[in-house]
Amino acid sequence: GSKLRLVGQDSGRGTFFHRHAVLHDQKTGATDMPLRRLAKRPEDVTIIDSLLSEEAVMGFEYGYATADPTTLNIWEGQFGDFANGAQVVIDQFISSGEAKWGRLCGLALFLPHGYEGQGPEHSSARLERFLQLCALDNMQVCMPTTPAQMFHMIRRQMLYRIRKPLIVMMPKSMLRNKRSVSSLAELSRGGFQNLIPDSTSKAGKPVRRVVACAGKVYYDLLEEAENRGITDVAIVRVEQLYPFPRPALIEELQRFPAAKELVWCQEEPMNQGAWYQIQHHLRYCAQEGQSVHYAGRERSPAPACGHFGTHQAEQAQLVEDALVGELNGDSPAD
Repeated sequence: GSKLRLVGQDSGRGTFFHRHAVLHDQKTGATDMPLRRLAKRPEDVTIIDSLLSEEAVMGFEYGYATADPTTLNIWEGQFGDFANGAQVVIDQFISSGEAKWGRLCGLALFLPHGYEGQGPEHSSARLERFLQLCALDNMQVCMPTTPAQMFHMIRRQMLYRIRKPLIVMMPKSMLRNKRSVSSLAELSRGGFQNLIPDSTSKAGKPVRRVVACAGKVYYDLLEEAENRGITDVAIVRVEQLYPFPRPALIEELQRFPAAKELVWCQEEPMNQGAWYQIQHHLRYCAQEGQSVHYAGRERSPAPACGHFGTHQAEQAQLVEDALVGELNGDSPAD
């Protein structure tokens, strides 16, 4: 196995995972890391609750991961948007270090991301910023939706013969979603799927629309489609947003020759999330005569609203737009 170094502001307990990787004796104050019992050497597992300076800690971890490519090195944000406190490290080192200096680095950033009505400060890991920095296979951006995908993604990171940064939009409420489960067979076999094909449309019935999405909005779409008895819409999950899986999406779209609409559905506002950064991929993959549309929140200077009722209404509307809405292409520019 590989060595593990997990560093973040709440990594021992886990803000959303509640992994309890570090246990504390309330009487003696002693700590215990059960994962160390699985390692060849206890010192091969390091889990650190860091100070609240994102820039200092991420900068150190970048250097550590560059110097030791044999360790799975993870910097974890307590919330995904905390990474903006280390934007200089992301811009100057993680995204461009290979291009500027030929330095390879396998640092993984775990950034909790998702819209649950918590307001503008704790919803978005700023996916759009990372995608804007992607070019020439400089790093990977993933948004896994099942435990098996998460496991295979981490394993793949260490099995690669070269090291590339890995940016992960981590789940929050999805961790408690009863649909987001994997069997032991799925965990022990296969590998990471850059795209998960549709499993919702009924065989033998023509599909009129294909909805592509990433992250937990898939489960909202799935639940609503089942509640409405919709069988003529295919829902496809893009689990890796960069490098974008063009061949896999083209192959998936060819399964539905009658579908005249390809819809990208996202939780984020139109000017954020993946839409502006991947629509050229969607248009490239679309079949002849198939139009490409957007379903999601309207443009906004803030990542999310701060009113829970408004959040719920927006979420319901974007799901409805994706599945049954009348779509007229891109919204006009401001």
